Amino acid sequence: MLSQATRRLIQTRLSDEIGRIDKDAPNRVALVYPSPYHVGMSSLGYQRIYRAIQAMPGAMCERVFLPDEGDRAGARIERPLSYESLRELGEFPILAVSVAYELELSGLVRMLDASRIPVLREARDEQAPFILAGGPLTFSNPLPLAPIVDAIVMGEAESIVEFAIETIYRAPSRAVALARLAEHPNIFVPAHHGSLLAKIGACSDALLPAYSAIRTPHTELSNMFLIESERGCSRGCTYCVMRRSTNGGMRIVPKELIFEKIPADVKKVGLVGAAVSDHPKIIEIVSELAERGMQVGLSSLRPDRLKEEFVAALRKAGHRTLTTALDGPSERMRGLIDRRGREPHYLAAAERTRRHGFDRLKLYLMIGLPGETDDDIDECVRFVGQLSTICPVALGVAPFCAKRNTPLDRMPYAGVARVDAKLERLRKGLRGRADVRAVSAKWAWVEYVLAQGGEAEGLALITAVRAGGRFSDYRRAFGLLGHRPDGGGYEGLATPIAPERLKHKKLPLISAGS
Repeated sequence: MLSQATRRLIQTRLSDEIGRIDKDAPNRVALVYPSPYHVGMSSLGYQRIYRAIQAMPGAMCERVFLPDEGDRAGARIERPLSYESLRELGEFPILAVSVAYELELSGLVRMLDASRIPVLREARDEQAPFILAGGPLTFSNPLPLAPIVDAIVMGEAESIVEFAIETIYRAPSRAVALARLAEHPNIFVPAHHGSLLAKIGACSDALLPAYSAIRTPHTELSNMFLIESERGCSRGCTYCVMRRSTNGGMRIVPKELIFEKIPADVKKVGLVGAAVSDHPKIIEIVSELAERGMQVGLSSLRPDRLKEEFVAALRKAGHRTLTTALDGPSERMRGLIDRRGREPHYLAAAERTRRHGFDRLKLYLMIGLPGETDDDIDECVRFVGQLSTICPVALGVAPFCAKRNTPLDRMPYAGVARVDAKLERLRKGLRGRADVRAVSAKWAWVEYVLAQGGEAEGLALITAVRAGGRFSDYRRAFGLLGHRPDGGGYEGLATPIAPERLKHKKLPLISAGS
């Protein structure tokens, strides 16, 4: 039974939304996001599929999110209910799940267990929902999803989701639906394809841009209207799954089309894409939006694009922090991962941060790259310290996790202890000169194991989540497969445990709220 507090929370969020597409149709789909509402409603991809399903004849979707407390390890959650009608997941014939990155798989397991839906696809019968997955994770490695979901739409789903949903509804049985879906070149059906992934799909340029269906104040991007200014990327950064991506690289959305899609009452616009600052008319777009009195957010700023006119336009558009990527800790490491950012770019950005009155320069940094040494970390300390004499500097640090479908695929994780030592060296060197905040080295290792893993790692994840979802639970479950936080894993294993050992392991059902 849904608590009164949760019921009031959902009602408040619904009443504050702008643009919701209310619809009733016989074919209902639960559009599931395995993270809390404030995360899911910040996802432009999730909103794009919401819009696509609501436009389908005879079909409609209701949104379901991981309860707010569900992203904390060991937390008990209430049964997830749809926001539109408070239906349980088990009442929907189809669950369409959007997964952005590896650690969200735990949220999906929690949602299914709390809803009393069998997590393993092999355990679901004809009365159970059909689980269709998609999302950004499919650009790299969705194989850990294979034990859980029935089918996976690979890549850009706009032109595929209607076919998939109609196929499932029209099929006389689950087996027939799986067979028909398996014939599509961009749909991966584990029961038919094993571990051989389908081709990553790319939608027609005519379907661009994606843009918000719903605006809400209850996200980190409060009441911001999100719209693509481009899709994909033409750069070749060796760690990135979006490098030279679908349709041959970056696809530009014309400036006129961007302005045409922005509602007249919008006050905040977020320009979304893997390489927004590479748009040939980005300065014009930001400047004109600012002249209309709008605040403008951008999802990606490249250091070599932060020219004087562009930085001035960003400040006029409401930016208080100038943000870009340092990527590697040294010039040598940035060269090895094929990044164009060089020290003169960052020095110029720091000068412009000060000159235009920004609060700070924020730099995103990866450490633990292949071949990285303490000398590279020391160079980072020296250079960031130099930048801090020009303007306040904040560092957002993440351990390097190799992803499938990139040139750095299969590169090892540096190790939790080693990454922590590098972080301490960085913090100590910059103490009092820069604000250093870092992603947990432990959870980055969990992400790495899943990013490089397959069905066995997906099964181990289920074990870890049901044991409580703490890091120690993942270390124990992944350890059965030979993965160790400070070395060992995918190559050179002597006797890794077979996937079927985990598949038949007795797993406790996670407890749900009353």
